[in-house]
Amino acid sequence: PENMIENSMFEEEPDVVDLTLPALDPDEVSYEPRSSRLLVRGLGENDMDEDEEDCESSARLLGMSFMNRSSAHRSNTSPYTRQAPPRSCSRPSARTMVVCVLLLVIVASMTMVLYFLPGCTFTKTGCPKANSSTPIEPVYPTSSTGDVFPWARYRLPQSVHPVSYDLTLNPDLDDMTFTGRAVITMSVFHNTDRIVLHAANLNITKATFKQLGDGDARDETILEYRNNEQIAVKFSEELQAGQRCVLTLDYSAALSHTYGGFYNSSYIDKDGNKRVLAATQFEPLAARKAFPCFDEPAFKATFQIRISRKSDYMALSNMPLAKSTPLENGLVQDEFEKTTVNMSTYLVAFIVANFTPISKNVSNTLVSVYSVPEKKEHTHYALEMASKLLAFYNEFFEIEYPLKKLDLVAIPDFLAGAMENWGLITFRETTLLVGKDSSPLEKQVVASVIAHELAHQWFGNLVTMSWWNDLWLNEGFATYMQYTSLQTVSPNLDTGNLFLAVRFRALDKDALNSSHAVSAEVNADEQVEEMFDSVSYEKGASVLLMLRASLPEEQQFRKGIIQYLKEFSQLNTDTGDLWNSLTQVCVGVFNVSEMMSSWTSQKGFPLVTVSVQEDQVEIKQEHFLLTSINSQTGGCPPAFSLWNIPVTYVNDSCSVAPEYTLKLPGKVKWLKLNYQNTGFYIVHYGDEGWAALTDALSKNVNALTHEDRASLIHNIFALSRLGRVSFYQVLNLLKYMSSETETAPVTEALLQLNSIYKLLDKRQESGLQARMKVCDYILRSFGSLMDNQTWGEEDSVSKQELRSALLGTACSLMQENCVQHAKSLFKQFAESSGTLRYVQRLVFTVAAQSDEDWMTLLNMHQNVTLDSVKRKMLQGLASTQDARRIIWILKAGLDGTFIQTQDLPLVINTVSQGFAGYLFCWDFIQENWDRLIEKFPLGSFAIQTIIKSATSQFSTQAHLDQVQAFFSSLKERGSQMRSVQEALETIRLNQRWMDKNLPSLQQWL
Repeated sequence: PENMIENSMFEEEPDVVDLTLPALDPDEVSYEPRSSRLLVRGLGENDMDEDEEDCESSARLLGMSFMNRSSAHRSNTSPYTRQAPPRSCSRPSARTMVVCVLLLVIVASMTMVLYFLPGCTFTKTGCPKANSSTPIEPVYPTSSTGDVFPWARYRLPQSVHPVSYDLTLNPDLDDMTFTGRAVITMSVFHNTDRIVLHAANLNITKATFKQLGDGDARDETILEYRNNEQIAVKFSEELQAGQRCVLTLDYSAALSHTYGGFYNSSYIDKDGNKRVLAATQFEPLAARKAFPCFDEPAFKATFQIRISRKSDYMALSNMPLAKSTPLENGLVQDEFEKTTVNMSTYLVAFIVANFTPISKNVSNTLVSVYSVPEKKEHTHYALEMASKLLAFYNEFFEIEYPLKKLDLVAIPDFLAGAMENWGLITFRETTLLVGKDSSPLEKQVVASVIAHELAHQWFGNLVTMSWWNDLWLNEGFATYMQYTSLQTVSPNLDTGNLFLAVRFRALDKDALNSSHAVSAEVNADEQVEEMFDSVSYEKGASVLLMLRASLPEEQQFRKGIIQYLKEFSQLNTDTGDLWNSLTQVCVGVFNVSEMMSSWTSQKGFPLVTVSVQEDQVEIKQEHFLLTSINSQTGGCPPAFSLWNIPVTYVNDSCSVAPEYTLKLPGKVKWLKLNYQNTGFYIVHYGDEGWAALTDALSKNVNALTHEDRASLIHNIFALSRLGRVSFYQVLNLLKYMSSETETAPVTEALLQLNSIYKLLDKRQESGLQARMKVCDYILRSFGSLMDNQTWGEEDSVSKQELRSALLGTACSLMQENCVQHAKSLFKQFAESSGTLRYVQRLVFTVAAQSDEDWMTLLNMHQNVTLDSVKRKMLQGLASTQDARRIIWILKAGLDGTFIQTQDLPLVINTVSQGFAGYLFCWDFIQENWDRLIEKFPLGSFAIQTIIKSATSQFSTQAHLDQVQAFFSSLKERGSQMRSVQEALETIRLNQRWMDKNLPSLQQWL
C-alpha cells in the first residue's frame, strides 16, 4: 500500500464529544517529524549554463528537469509534454449527481445546526447536557495490572528527554538470564504528570524516582502496556519544565533466544567443546529488551556501562574499558568509560564472550578485530581494510572519528550482515573473516560490508534520522559511500559492476505498486522493520549517485554532505535538512530541494519515452508501474507528481547542444539516454529507437560503454514486462551478445533469461525449456564465452563474476563438459582435503546432485572452520533435488541443530530455486509460520526474504489463491505486511507475462 496504515488502535473517539476547544496537553498533540515533502517544481531555462559543454565519454549533462506544471501553463510548442495516465473512469450519471447534491445539502444543514446550538454536548444518551469547561480526558488503554495506562500513542511523549544512562548488567551464561539496573537522568521539557518509556520482557522489581535538588528518592509503581512495549510512572503532581530528575529501575530478564535484544549464542571450539556467549542487536526496536529506555532515535543521551563476567571471559562495549573490579561472588565487573558522544539507544552494544583481538593504531583511534580464538588468523584482511577506510573517511568527511577505539567483532551466530554500533561494530563471520585462500570475490564482500558500517559512524551515528521514516538517510548514504570509498581505497575490487547491479534490482522492486516512498510514514513495529529494504538502501544510494552526477563540479556534492554533517553533528535530522544543506552549497546551480524531493516523497520512478524527429527530440515522462492500479481497484489511477530528472545522453556523433531543449546539431543514427545509468529511471526509445540501438550494437559492441549496454538490456526486459515492447524485440537486442565480453551486460542478460527459464520450469513447460536450452539466446549466444572460461586462478574480480555467471548457467542447463569438470574438481577436493579457491559454490552445487557426494559434502560442512566456505557448502546441500533431503535441511535450519537458524532464509532461498523444492518451501512456511515469526520479527528482512523466495516463481491462479488465502488468515500475525502485497503482485505479474507471451514464445524461439 502507498500509505502505511496508521496504528490508531487506542485513538478511539470518546463517549462525549465536546464542541468547545480546550487547551491541549502538549503530549496529546500528534507528533509528526518535519516533513520532507517539499514543493516540486521544474528547473527553469535560466538555471542552465549556456556555455557548459562536456563531450567526455561521449556524454552531455543537460542539468534539465521535466516541468511540474499543468498543461494549461505550458507552451504549446514545448517539446516536453506530460503523457497523461490512461483513464477508464466514465462520467457519473444524472441520478448519481442528484444524490450527491442531496447528501451535501443534508451534511451542510447538520453542520449549521451543530454550530448554532450553544451549550449542547452530544452523548450516547442524547442532548441536551450542560457543557463543561473541563477538557475531555483521552481514552487510555489498560495496563497489565488493570490500572489505566497514561499514554495511548505508538510514539513516546516529548515532555521528558533522557540526558544520561548509567547501566549495570549481570548476565548469567549458565542459566541464560540477566539482572540489571538502569539509572536514567532526565530533563523535563514541559510540565507533565507522567514519564513514559520503553521496556519489553523485563521484570521490573523496583523503581525509585528523585527530583534533583529536591529531597530523597521515593518508590514508584511501574505501569506497563505490553502491546506498545511501554512502561510509565504517573505522578500526583506535575513535573515542572526545566527540572532534572532520576528514575532508577532494577529488573531481571531471560537472555533472548532470538537475534534481537541481549541474546545468547554458542559455537563449537576446535576441541569440540560448546562455548556460550552473549551479544546484542538493538536496531531497530530491541534496546528496550535489554534495559528500560527511551527507545526512539531522537532520544539521544550518554551512556555509562558496567558488566559482570566470569574471569575466563571478556566484555566489550562501545567505549574503552576504564577498570575491572573483582566481586565477592568470584565474578569480575568491567566498567567502561562514559560515552563522549550522545547516542541513540539502538547504537548501544555489549558482548560477553571469549574472543581474541588483533589491533592497529589509526590516527588517534585503536582499531581492533575480534574473533573466536581459532579464527584469529582470518582477521588480518579486515584489520587492514578497516584501517584504510577509517583514514579515508576521516579525510573525506573532514571530521575525525570521535571515539578512542573502533572494534569489529565476528559473532558466530548473528542474523544481520553487520551492525554499526558506535565503536563496537558486530558482523557475521562471513562478512568479516577472510582465509588465506579466499578469492578476491570473497574479499570484495568483506570490504563492502566494512566500508558500509564504517560510513555509518558518520551517517547514522554522528548524524541520525529523527524517525524511522527517514531510515534512508542512514542506509542510503552508507550504501552509497561503501561503493564510493572502495573505488578509491581498493579499486582492484571493482565495485562498479556491483553498484550497477544493485541499482537494477532497486528499479525492479520500485516498479511495483507495493513499493513505498524513500521517506515513508511509519507507525507500527512491523512497518519499522519493513523499512530495511532495497528502497531505503539501494534506491537511497541511487538517488544520491544521480544527484552527484548532475552537479557540474565534482566536489560540490562532497562539500554539501560535509556541511550537513558539521551542522547537525550529534543531532537528528530529516530528509529536508539534507537537501537544504546541499542547496546552500549549490547556489547558482539549481535548487537541490526542489529537484530531489520528487525522488524521496513519492514511490516509484519515471518511465522516460524519447522520440527523435530530425534534430528535434521530444521526451515524455510517466510513472513506471508494472501493475495497473485501476485494474486492481476499478478506479482511476492516482495523479503523481512529475519527477525532476537530470537527463544525460550520448549519440553516435558525440555532438552536444547547450540549449534547454534537446536539439541535436543534425540527424543522428541513434540516441541513448541515461549515460552510464547514473539516473534512476527507465527509457523507452520506441520501435525505431530500439531498432537503431540494436543495429548499432550488432555492428560495433563498443559503440556504448558496458554500463550503457547493461542498462539497455535491463530496460528492454522491464519494458517487456510492462507490455511496451514485444519479447521478440528483447531477443533481437540480445543477438549481439555473441560479441559481448564485459561482465555487467552478460550477467544482466543471464539473470533475466534465467528468471524466465525458471518460470517456464515451474510451469512444467518442458518443450519450451528444451527449445530455450538449444536456442541462440542462451547457449549459442553465450556458448563461446562459456567455452572460454577457465576453472583455475583468476585475480580479476570482474572476470570472476563473469565466470561464475556463465559456468553457473552452463551447469544448471546440464551441459556435459561443465558438469563433468565440476565433479572432477570436487573429487580432487574431497580426496586430498586440498583447497578449492575458486568456483566453490558451483562445484558444491553440482556435487550435491549425487547421493554419495551429498553425504560427503554434509560431513565436510560440519567440520569446516571458515564460515564463508561453510555457507557455500550449505547452498550446495540445499540445491539437492531429493525430496527427503529437502525436508530434512529445512527442518534442520528451523531447529538450529546441524544448521544455524541465522542461515534458514538462505536455505529457503536456495531450495526454492529448484523444481523439486519450491513447493516444499511454500508448504514448509505455511506449516511453520508461527515458529518463523518467533525467530524473526514480523516485517524483518529475514521474513521478507522468506516470503519472496517461496512465492516469486508462482505464476498460476491456483497459487495466487493459495498465497492470498494463507496470508489473509494470519490477520495481525502478518497479513498487512508490505512483503505480502509484493508477493501477491509479483504472482499476478508472472501470470500476466506467461499468459501473454507463452503462446508466442514457441514461434519466437
